[in-house]
Amino acid sequence: MSTYAVIDFETTGMAPEHGCRPTEIAAVLVRDGLIVDRYQSLMNAGAFVPHEIQALTGITNAMVRTAPRVEQVMTEVADFVGDHAIVAHNAAFDRKFWDAELARLGRQRTGDFVCSLLLSRRLFPDVPNHRLATLVHALNLPATGRYHRALADAEATAHLFIRLRHELQGRFRLPAVEHDLLLAVQKTARSGLARCVERFRDG
Repeated sequence: MSTYAVIDFETTGMAPEHGCRPTEIAAVLVRDGLIVDRYQSLMNAGAFVPHEIQALTGITNAMVRTAPRVEQVMTEVADFVGDHAIVAHNAAFDRKFWDAELARLGRQRTGDFVCSLLLSRRLFPDVPNHRLATLVHALNLPATGRYHRALADAEATAHLFIRLRHELQGRFRLPAVEHDLLLAVQKTARSGLARCVERFRDG
């Protein structure tokens, strides 16, 4: 089975194109259905953390000021992730920051993100919503700590990702769940899920 890197950013706002920067990142490696390694660090990108973000995450301007420089942290985490496929919950958010911060280092990612939020919408459409905390509770996944901190959220997403793969494999009796199937499922309408999986089974 391939190794996946599950990442989570905490940031000063919603979009790097609006000047928002990361304050914390975590990456959790998942292999053979197990978490096998972790990376986590606060980082100082020289950006002000708004009061509402401090209340949400618990990350203060004082914490960021004494953290390692963003260039050091992003270099370390990019090396830690390497060429592994990347997973995130609501990947559109984390992908923007990952790409923006790698570009500042003159680097770029090599593959598409797997989005556990999109996969959960396809596989578990009846949960009240698809926020990470709701899914952890609804699927009885392990509690990993305070939400909106990078390592706790990355570990919770890793457990969710493992469950999603098991669900796909068991529901459709697949010998394995390949990366290309995950990418296809997250782009498929819920009504087309079975047909999507059958195409990969037959192919």
